[in-house]
Parts: sequence; C-alpha cells; structure tokens
Amino acid sequence: MPHADSSLVPEEVKTKAQFYAHVQEQLSHLLEGSTYWVSNLAQTSSLLYHSYLSTDLFGTSSTDSPLVNWVGFYIQPSSSSSTTTDTSSSSSSSSSPLLVGPYNGRPACVVIKPIKGKGVCADAFVDARTVIVEDVDEYPGHIACDGDTRSEIVVPLRIPSGTGNQLKTAGVLDLDSTARGTFDEEDQKGLEGIMTILANACDWGSL
Repeated sequence: MPHADSSLVPEEVKTKAQFYAHVQEQLSHLLEGSTYWVSNLAQTSSLLYHSYLSTDLFGTSSTDSPLVNWVGFYIQPSSSSSTTTDTSSSSSSSSSPLLVGPYNGRPACVVIKPIKGKGVCADAFVDARTVIVEDVDEYPGHIACDGDTRSEIVVPLRIPSGTGNQLKTAGVLDLDSTARGTFDEEDQKGLEGIMTILANACDWGSL
C-alpha cells in the first residue's frame, strides 16, 4: 500500500475509538524500521492531520480552514534539561524554549517559553500531562498563533531519560481546531497511545 493511503480512514470507522485504533495501526506500519526522530515526528503529524481531513467524526468547520487546522510538535533542544517524571518541581522547569518542529497547518509560533501559565503548550510541558481546552478564549495565557483556532489539545512527549526507568518530557504534540469543544477524553486516550508508539519507535540519542 502506498504510504499516502495510510491517512485514508475506512468508511466502517464510526467512532473516535475506532479512528484512533486505525491511526495507531497505520502509524506502527509507517514507523517500522525508522528510528530518526525528526522523520518520525513528521510522519506522525502528517498522518494525523490528513486522517482528520478524511473523516467527519469530529464535525465540520465553520471557516475556510479544516476543522483540525494544525497538528504538530514543539521540542525542547538537547542542550537543555527537560523535565523528569517527578513533576512536583515542575514550576522550576528549564526555561530553555520549546521550538516548533514538524507540523501540518499554517505557519506557527516558532518559540514557546516553557513557563507555567504561558499557554497551553507550556502548561502541558511543565506539568507533563495532557491539557484539553474546550474554548481557547477562556484559557488563561493562551497564545493565539491562528485566529481561527477555537479549541485545542496538547499531549506531552515522554521519552527515556537515560536514568533507570525514568522518563523526561522532550516536547509536546499540539492539535488545534476551528470549532469549540472538538477534543475530549477519547482524543486524549487515543493521542497518548500514539505518543507511546512514537516514543518507542525513535532513537532519541540526538535529541
């Protein structure tokens, strides 16, 4: 099957759970034998973006933009110390910026400061937890990269820290929607599963 066909969602997929199970299966095939993290982040963002385009499970957009109008990553460079599994000291997370990585959508903010209260991506990174925002206009500190965006979900990218079984937060996966209330706990579960597949597929030595 051509790689592009992996983003086509079959007609029999009728629920979000089925959607994410399908995307996870396709992602596992796409990343098979590929360990370079930049390539794998690019494949993941493209697969997700175009899979959302090929289904109406998430509703329809009221603008000229797609419903899910941005899917991509922000990564903290290797020269900085990412947060670890112990999030009790998350408020003192490294101030080294998150830089935009592979994504699909309109041009985006290049730099995000990982400081709690400085936006959805920053909060998800510092707290090492998924953040779901039903209405971005109501979220304190929200950074508006695209004026069409109305809701958002951000999932932390957790990778091995090189110290025992500890994990560190190396970045986040950010998804925007042009409709309010697009994302819920089913999306969280599905996207966190995708991040696990991605984290296990990559050689993070160069990050």
